[in-house]
Amino acid sequence: MSGDTVVQTLWFAGAFALVLSSLLARRLPMADWLKMTLAWVAIFGLVFLVIRTWQAVT
Repeated sequence: MSGDTVVQTLWFAGAFALVLSSLLARRLPMADWLKMTLAWVAIFGLVFLVIRTWQAVT
């Protein structure tokens, strides 16, 4: 594992922990919890696609 991979893994673990803690702190019903989780997955997916596209263009 290179240094960059370790940093990326730590960043994603931290981002995941932040999102998970925000969802758990709100004590939402399960249906709302699933909606919020899907929204967060969509946000991270869009950011990933934007960064990947930007890297491919440059």
